[in-house]
Amino acid sequence: MPIGVPKVPYQIPGDEEATWVDLYNVMYRERTLFLGQEIRCKITNHITGLMVYLSIEDGISDIFLFINSPGGWLISGMAIFDTMQTVTPDIYTICLGIAASMASFILLGGEPTKRIAFPHARIMLHQPASAYYRARTPEFLLEVEELHKVREMITRVYAVRTGKPFWVVSEDMERDVFMSADEAKAYGLVDIVGDEMIDKHCDTDPVWFPEMFKDW
Repeated sequence: MPIGVPKVPYQIPGDEEATWVDLYNVMYRERTLFLGQEIRCKITNHITGLMVYLSIEDGISDIFLFINSPGGWLISGMAIFDTMQTVTPDIYTICLGIAASMASFILLGGEPTKRIAFPHARIMLHQPASAYYRARTPEFLLEVEELHKVREMITRVYAVRTGKPFWVVSEDMERDVFMSADEAKAYGLVDIVGDEMIDKHCDTDPVWFPEMFKDW
């Protein structure tokens, strides 16, 4: 049977004793967010709302976004990406599991030098696709034109943030390109592979993880 969302003790500032609260509520208070499902309107509104709230609460401290997602809707993914560029705190993006399609776009949107992939993570990029291909011919042609504009915009963002020529990214996006963490780093999608941070932890305290994990 599913155990649901586990609860953990957490002492709210000002309270004398800790109370049992949902794990994810504790993580949100520690500025740690999770994208662990297909990207749709509901999870997009959830994540963007939390980013804005945490930015208002503290506009300096970093926010950490863990990603394990197969991708999803174009506009929803772009909304998360744009919010990440708008809020004042730096956004760490950390891929564990997979960041495919629009999830890789969000991974790319983290603060440069603060985009991380765990050693066994997989990252995949490909061209955006339309979900409305059954439309009538006139509407379909208009949609194709709009999709072409979106594709060019997304390709340009990949090119700028990875440092790759536009034509290279455009050709790669013609097919599904799966990458290991090391390959994603070489491509410029991430800046750090997780085991590099483990090696660093042997010598110094980690500076890339939330405060609550520094004693690990």
